[in-house]
Amino acid sequence: MSAPFGVFERMMATRYLRARRQEGFISVIAWFSLLGIALGVATLIIVMAVMNGFRAELLGRIVGLNGHVTIYSQQGAFTDYDAVTARVAKVPGVVHASPLVEGQVLASANNVAGGALVRGMRTEDLLGRRLIAGNIRAGDWRDFAGEDAIAIGSRMAMKFRLQIGDSLTLISPQGNVTAFGTTPRMRAYRIAAIFEVGMFEYDSSFVYMPMAAAQLFFRLGQGVSGVEVMVADPDRILPMRNAIADAAGGGVRVYSWQDANSSFFNALQVERNVMFLILTLIILVAAFNIISSLIMLVKDKSRDIAILRTMGAARGAIMRVFFMAGASVGVIGTFAGFVLGVAFCTNIESIRQALQAVMGWQLFPAEIYFLSRMPAKMDTTEVVYVVLMALALSFLATIYPAWRAARIDPVEALRYE
Repeated sequence: MSAPFGVFERMMATRYLRARRQEGFISVIAWFSLLGIALGVATLIIVMAVMNGFRAELLGRIVGLNGHVTIYSQQGAFTDYDAVTARVAKVPGVVHASPLVEGQVLASANNVAGGALVRGMRTEDLLGRRLIAGNIRAGDWRDFAGEDAIAIGSRMAMKFRLQIGDSLTLISPQGNVTAFGTTPRMRAYRIAAIFEVGMFEYDSSFVYMPMAAAQLFFRLGQGVSGVEVMVADPDRILPMRNAIADAAGGGVRVYSWQDANSSFFNALQVERNVMFLILTLIILVAAFNIISSLIMLVKDKSRDIAILRTMGAARGAIMRVFFMAGASVGVIGTFAGFVLGVAFCTNIESIRQALQAVMGWQLFPAEIYFLSRMPAKMDTTEVVYVVLMALALSFLATIYPAWRAARIDPVEALRYE
């Protein structure tokens, strides 16, 4: 018993982890404990990364395509929008402000019909939206001019079987009043550009046209539907919203992206928290497996413990032996789960494509999940928290079996052997 401090404990813990044939069942439980912790840690890291990525991708597309704050007139059409835009643009933190014409229409082409949202913007304002200007799949923004040019999403182009230069008929619900009643107002527009932002809803239903053409189609004269405002930090929109409302003056309504999408993002946050709690139970169950395997190991090794005690091993040394044995399972399982989770998140889109090719069906349909690719965004703080939580549960699971081993009475243990 003259070995340096810690060497004896490590040697005995390693020996007990390498169970012999008659102790095979205990070894199997230990392996299942290690596998359970590894899968729990990996699953937790992957799910949290996917939830974070899903939220970040949606937020990036929602606030990148729409305004962070939209100002509407309480009197119908916005006529003094230039003055409001100039005042709002001077608010600290405001990056850009631009007028907007917006309206619902029925789109029709090649015997296919469907709803669409028309957004009329000045060409220079539209080119300032990198999410659209930087994702043109066909056509050229230089052709986005005149009274008959529009830009549509790639999925809308596929749905209506349209290419650059083809025509898309737009029908407004605000029809023309005639002697025979109200007739729908319709007009055919030329496809000047096709964009793809990667979000199904936008790629399949948004139609952009020059602001003058939209004013003419919706009969707004020189008015617009509202003024869209982009700010530097969309997450801190509440104080900016109040400052923008003050700058816009009276007679307006101000809506932020949080007002329009609060229920959606709240639902995502609730789902994320619930998934975290549920998946934590996997690690907890694996920790209980460590307890059961160590208790069985202590019972099986009670005679060995008694002999070690009679040879001079202190209770603390016995406790450290079994603590190291159980902690080794937790540490190795946590490290394996960390490596697996990070590797999976790094290559998640390639893995999805490979599984789809093997199984022959979509794992992440854009029609349901809004996005065209599987997102994953690992938060370093969350990953560290998951690893520390798994290690803490593993260490806590070893305390009682190790304490029980240290409390074994050598006389009693040897008497009943």
